[in-house]
Amino acid sequence: MMHSQKIISQLPVILVLGFFSLLTSISGSSTNLALPKISEDLKISNGQSTWIIQIGLIVATITFVLFGHLGDMISKNFVFSNGGKVFIVGSLLTGISINFPMIMFGRVIQAIGVAMIMANSLGIVSQYFPDETRGEALSIISMFISVGAISGPAIGGIILSVSSWRWIYLFNVPLGIIIIFFSRKLLPTPKVPLEQMTTILKRFNWLGQFIFSIGLTLFFLSGVYFQNGLNSLVTGIIFLVVGSVIALLAFYQDQKFHESLIAPELVKNWDYLLSIFILFLAMLVNAMSNILLPFYLQSYGQISPFISGLLLMEQSLTMLLITPIAGYITDHWDRANLSIIGLMILLISQIGYAMYPRTMNMVLIIIPIVINGIGLGLFLPPNNTITMSSVDDSLSGVAGSINSFARTLGVTIGISMASILLFVQLPKVQNITPKLGMSFLHAFDRVFYVAVAISAFSLIMVVWRKLRGKRI
Repeated sequence: MMHSQKIISQLPVILVLGFFSLLTSISGSSTNLALPKISEDLKISNGQSTWIIQIGLIVATITFVLFGHLGDMISKNFVFSNGGKVFIVGSLLTGISINFPMIMFGRVIQAIGVAMIMANSLGIVSQYFPDETRGEALSIISMFISVGAISGPAIGGIILSVSSWRWIYLFNVPLGIIIIFFSRKLLPTPKVPLEQMTTILKRFNWLGQFIFSIGLTLFFLSGVYFQNGLNSLVTGIIFLVVGSVIALLAFYQDQKFHESLIAPELVKNWDYLLSIFILFLAMLVNAMSNILLPFYLQSYGQISPFISGLLLMEQSLTMLLITPIAGYITDHWDRANLSIIGLMILLISQIGYAMYPRTMNMVLIIIPIVINGIGLGLFLPPNNTITMSSVDDSLSGVAGSINSFARTLGVTIGISMASILLFVQLPKVQNITPKLGMSFLHAFDRVFYVAVAISAFSLIMVVWRKLRGKRI
């Protein structure tokens, strides 16, 4: 009874965090659908339009840790609330863009707002919710993200059918203002004097952030060259290696700095690092299926985009049902055991994808998608709770931002890896068609054998975490 009362008493805080997560999720998931219309309206190529997505992903990823650290130094509520305002401004600029440079600038501002919001959401949960109710709080926020992922394409489709693509971004403005208005009392934002802000910013490791941004940008650009096929393989490898080395140099420089972005306590916290690494692997695996299934369903199976979209929604719908249950179990049962069960089910789903039928059998297609949703829905709440409970509350901002960073990085690498592994097996193939027959299916299966191997490794790591915890 007391447990439920604690959740209910802080429900308004969850709703503020959840609704902003919902807005950012809808905006991200509906942008894909709008690219053809944006290309036509702004008179840019389809290739150029993909950078509208890429730039947002890159900017958000490279600034997660920055804003998480600022949240710890200044105030998580301060960075989160101002992130909402930045997101609104970015959405407005994107929606009224008249050319390619302007929409790219708008997306950069919007992505900075997303990073400010997401980098501090988990930290605010740790700030307002004790360990015994944290799992349910995190699971409710995850529900909002799942709803955004589900409804984004549908909302985008409705907007595009009755109005301009611009309203995909412009509708964030009035809704965001309403959320900020109601959040003022729920998430009180301290007034930070200009002198204090200047002092804090002077202590910040701007050189480390600059080096890291360059490294990660080069790392992401490698995926563009890899996806161009074998002709650009060497260039892609150079970008990948150079970007990785520069990013590692940034980490080394940061640890030597007098006030590092990533606190040494986190670097030495093996429980925290292991949970982050397992999350990275799980999101990588999940992204592989998200990018490859449309090729199987639409390009090979000739299923309409509408039907294939409904099929892919089954994962998010399943997660929407499973996540709150997992959140409740997280707060009442062994979290390590629940995360193990979640990864076991995720592994089974990858085996199911590798055994996909040669003909479009809907039952056999849907089962692995639903199992995937169950596995991820059971894994995320306990793993997120273990992650945030393993660090001191004073570091929850940067700890939560690194969690978001690992999640986004996993998705990004998973998409690139799956695309590369598929098309490297199909040299000179520009488009997937049913005529490819078994050559496509064998390549598709082999990619998921890799996903099975990564899932199995993740499961071994989470079991080792459980056994290590018992020894300690």
